[in-house]
Amino acid sequence: MKTVCLYFQVHQPWRLKKYRFFNMGKDHNYLDDLLNRSIMQKVARQCYLPMNALLLKLIRENEGRFRCSFSITGTAIEQFRTFAPEVLASFKELAATGCVEFLAETYSHSLASLASKEDFAAQVQLHVATIEKEFGVKPAAFRNTELIYSDQIGAMVSEMGFRTMLAEGAKHVLGWKSPNFVYANAIDQRMRLLLRNYKLSDDIAFRFSDRGWDQWPLTAAKFAEWLASDQTPGEVINLFMDYETFGEHQTADTGIFEFMKELPRTLTATGYLEFATVSEAADRYQPVAVLHCPHTMSWADEERDVTAWLGNELQNEAFSKLYGLKEKIARLGNPDFDYVWNFLQTSDHFYYMATKWLSDGDVHSYFNPYDSAYDAFINYMNVLADFIIEVDKALAAKEEA
Repeated sequence: MKTVCLYFQVHQPWRLKKYRFFNMGKDHNYLDDLLNRSIMQKVARQCYLPMNALLLKLIRENEGRFRCSFSITGTAIEQFRTFAPEVLASFKELAATGCVEFLAETYSHSLASLASKEDFAAQVQLHVATIEKEFGVKPAAFRNTELIYSDQIGAMVSEMGFRTMLAEGAKHVLGWKSPNFVYANAIDQRMRLLLRNYKLSDDIAFRFSDRGWDQWPLTAAKFAEWLASDQTPGEVINLFMDYETFGEHQTADTGIFEFMKELPRTLTATGYLEFATVSEAADRYQPVAVLHCPHTMSWADEERDVTAWLGNELQNEAFSKLYGLKEKIARLGNPDFDYVWNFLQTSDHFYYMATKWLSDGDVHSYFNPYDSAYDAFINYMNVLADFIIEVDKALAAKEEA
C-alpha cells in the first residue's frame, strides 16, 4: 500500500500601490486596497470557495478516507478577514472535519530563513499563533516559504519543536534516490522530511491543460494508474502545489474540478493507494536515509534554488536594506510598525524584481502588478525609504519620552 500526501499552499501578498518619490513624507498608506480586494475576491470566487466546497464534499463522501494538508499564510488570512470572510469560514469547516491538517510557515511568506534565525523564529511563532486562533489547532509540521530548505534551515526548524518538514524532491540533491520515501535532516536526524514529487505534482499544476503535452488529457483513472504502478516505486507520493492551481491557473473549463472530484474514489479503488496528511505520512514510515542539502534549494523554476528572489543586484539591495531595519523595529515594539514590517518581508515583492527567465513565471506574472523588474524595485524602495523615515521619527520620539 502506498500513501498519497496531498498538500496545498494558500497565499496572497499585500500588493503595494504605485508609490512615487513625491509621496514620501506625506503618504504612509502603502497598500493598493482596490487591487488587493479585486484579486482576492476573484480568486475566492474561482478557486477558494468552489474548491473548499468540493473538498468538504469529498471528505464526507469518502467517510474520512480522503485527507489533505494546507498551509495558509498570515497575509492570506488577513485578506480573508477583510475581503472574503466566507472563505475563512469555509476553511474552518474543513478544519472541523479532522481530515485536514494545517501546517506552520512564515507569517508573511517571507525569506526570513535566509536573513536570520531570530527573524525566522519570530515569523513562525506569529503564524502558529494565528493558525491556533483561527482553526483551533496547533501546527505540528512545517513548510517554509516556497519550500526553501537546506540542512541548516531544517535544523533551525527542528529547534523550534517541529519534527516534520516539507522540501523539494530536487534531482540535484536526491541524485539517484527517489522522492517517494521519508528522509531525515542531515544535522538533526529527528527531523523527518517529505519531498515533493515534482513530476507528478506538476502534471496537475502546470501540464494539466497543455494540449501539446503527450499525456493530455489527464484523467483521474490515468493518474491513479501511474501512482499505483511499479513505475512509481516508494512508500509516500507527495503531491504539493499552489491551491490557486484549481480554478485560477487551471481554469474551470479545463476540467480540473471534475478531475479532482474523481481522484479520491479512483485512487482508493486501485487497492494500492491511501491518503494521509503530512504528519500522518511522516509518522507512518521510517526515514530510509539522511538527505544531504548543504546549499539552499526551493521549488521554484528549473534551478530549484533561491535566485528567483535573490538572484540580482536589485533584489539583494532591497533585501539587505529591509533586514537592516530589524533592530530598530525590535526596539520600537510598536504593533503598527510591526504590521508594515511584516508585509514588506513578503517574498513576492522580491520575486517581482526578478530579471531571470522563469519556467513558472507565466503563472506568477498574472498577479504581478509591475511592467518590469526595475519598476518593482523603484516602487518598493520608495515605500521602504518612507517607512525608514517614519521608523526613525518614532524611535526618536520614544527615546525622548
